[in-house]
Amino acid sequence: MKLYYAPQACSLAPHIVLRELMLPFVLIRVDNRSKRTASGEDFLAINPKGYVAALQLDNGAVLTEGAVILQYLADLQPQSGLAPAPGSFERLRLQEWLNFISSEIHGGFGALFDERLPAEPIKEKLFKRFAVLVAVLEQQEYLLPSGFSVADALLFVVLRWAGLFGIELAQWPALARFQARIERRPTVVAALAAEAV
Repeated sequence: MKLYYAPQACSLAPHIVLRELMLPFVLIRVDNRSKRTASGEDFLAINPKGYVAALQLDNGAVLTEGAVILQYLADLQPQSGLAPAPGSFERLRLQEWLNFISSEIHGGFGALFDERLPAEPIKEKLFKRFAVLVAVLEQQEYLLPSGFSVADALLFVVLRWAGLFGIELAQWPALARFQARIERRPTVVAALAAEAV
């Protein structure tokens, strides 16, 4: 498999999961501005959407969208526990979290990247979404009661963007503890080192 990634992007989540599963893969860096890979390949030919992550399977098929890639990877090794079984109620809970993180947390930070938009109302809405996370993470270490899942990998990655906007996660101790917990995982340390971020 080939994982197309960019440093500081949400492609770090599938990178972490690939390492959690100890699956063989090749990392291919993408320049988000030029839409070229490190070797000069046209990334738009791989993913016409133009953004990472993209996962090219050994048969040549390409998967995009982080939540889909994360579930696909977890399902390759169901015994890993990184995702509940497809069709189970617990799987629906995982999908709820993946959608919430993608739309509300990632989306909130995404709006902050647009300097034309007023930051304060965006942050206010984002902080209301943080309260939902805090309510859960004050009660348990991970988003699902069963333990670390692909949703935690995704949340860790998007919460890393807080510092880019002067948002101190220490204001939400449960979020700060969550980030510190995930950051200590050997797979996360290795993924961050490989991406040099």
